[in-house]
Amino acid sequence: MRIQVSRTGGFAGIARHGEIDTSGRPDASEWEALAEAVLDSSRGGPPAGVPDGFRYRITVGDRTVDCADPRLTQEQRTLISRVLKEGA
Repeated sequence: MRIQVSRTGGFAGIARHGEIDTSGRPDASEWEALAEAVLDSSRGGPPAGVPDGFRYRITVGDRTVDCADPRLTQEQRTLISRVLKEGA
């Protein structure tokens, strides 16, 4: 499973991108469960952000979720930070 996270916005407007491919990883089931929780908890419609806040696009396979600070679920926050930290 491919998980991609893109972050835009913020005060400086610097974009970041991270990507994880769970194939062959020993912790693949953990990543996939977290990604499914993010997809299941997504709210429809465009995210309501704040000025100079970050906006995120999370893509898991062929499904995409858009979200924004400060209204992230705990699952979204965890997945975003892990992918941006560990992803290429």
